[in-house]
Amino acid sequence: MNGPSATSFGSIGVDFGTTNTVLSIVGADGRPHLVEVDFEGSISTHARSTLSFHEGVDAAKPRVVEAGPWAIEAYLEEPLETRLIQSFKSYAASPLFKETRILGRRFAFEDLLSAYMLRLRDHAGPRRLPTTAIVGRPVNFAGSSPDPALAVARYQKAFERLGFTDIRYAYEPVAAAFFFARRLTADATVMVGDFGGGTSDFSIVRFHLEDGAIASSPLANTGVGVAGDAFDYRIIDNLVSPWLGKGSSYKAFDNILPVPNRYFAAFARWEQLALLKASRDMAEIRALRRTALQPEKIDRLVEILDDNHGYRLYQAVSRLKETLSGATEAEFFFGAGSVAIAKRVTRERFEAWIAPELAAIEGAVDAALAQARLEPNGIDRVFLTGGSSFVPAVRRIFADRFGEARLESGGELVSIASGLSLIGLERDMDRWCERAPAMAT
Repeated sequence: MNGPSATSFGSIGVDFGTTNTVLSIVGADGRPHLVEVDFEGSISTHARSTLSFHEGVDAAKPRVVEAGPWAIEAYLEEPLETRLIQSFKSYAASPLFKETRILGRRFAFEDLLSAYMLRLRDHAGPRRLPTTAIVGRPVNFAGSSPDPALAVARYQKAFERLGFTDIRYAYEPVAAAFFFARRLTADATVMVGDFGGGTSDFSIVRFHLEDGAIASSPLANTGVGVAGDAFDYRIIDNLVSPWLGKGSSYKAFDNILPVPNRYFAAFARWEQLALLKASRDMAEIRALRRTALQPEKIDRLVEILDDNHGYRLYQAVSRLKETLSGATEAEFFFGAGSVAIAKRVTRERFEAWIAPELAAIEGAVDAALAQARLEPNGIDRVFLTGGSSFVPAVRRIFADRFGEARLESGGELVSIASGLSLIGLERDMDRWCERAPAMAT
């Protein structure tokens, strides 16, 4: 990771996302600079939010920890010996997630987050970091019955380990609004839609010009715990899993029984497939090959699990989703080993699969308008950011309410981190940020 050296009066914006992490530093010039990732000569302004642990080769180095693209590389090289943690932001607000055991050691959420950030810092090399960090947070965290105060407390412990002494938290769509505000030449009420991997968040902010500078007032913040990851799983569940045995049957004595759906739940995240392979269910799956009414489907499932084709499968899913953003029909193709799955998919069919998620997003948009006490015609501009903002059905939610002419986009992966660091320049940051509450001792 490369970028300008920061001065002590600057701030760093941290957009720790479900899928990607982006950092932005404000330095001596008062401008945000994205921190770049250099992985094998490929330069990027974002790193995958992925962490891996591998058994070390000697007692002096009992485990090897990697982050971002280095973690994925380690997993693909030795999937059975490597524990891969992906999308772990999804557990930040879960009271049910206490810890996970990795190579004989217990890791709480804050341990995972600090290990991830520290490893990225190691890849950056020696640099002088600011003491102030503005950390993004979703309006509503993902998961069942999330506890946002718990998530912020866990974040706090992790970022304190990195040496930051002034740590503040800002809503991710508010940060995107700050990024977008640089385009404004007149007063405007702006709705921002931020679509990440795990959450979709919305903010309404009033921007107005004062003495040549842009001042702002927050009006509403809402969100829902569904986004791009849920879209991917809908494709897997409806398109791929039936080719692997979901919905088929097997014979048990004189009975015909359905293949258990739980075998396919692991496809919600591709790194979980390695855990399925090592679970007790794998012996049952292998046994099904002898009694399944369509054994060729179970053969495909076993081969995908045995040969660790999960990552390639999700790459194929991502390609389909991206193609359908620009075309009304696309060819899905997944090929690995002897497994080949090909199917034409229409955009209309994909949109039917993700209808529950689209309805949840619509509800959150309407809730933001209600919270701000505005009708759709009270919104001057709509700024959409994040990968899923390219999905036509998502964009149509906003076009139908506000009109296509008011919609804008740009900086889909970097707007939040840049906006977070810009918030660090505000004279009254407390209007836009919160500090973690003091924990009882």
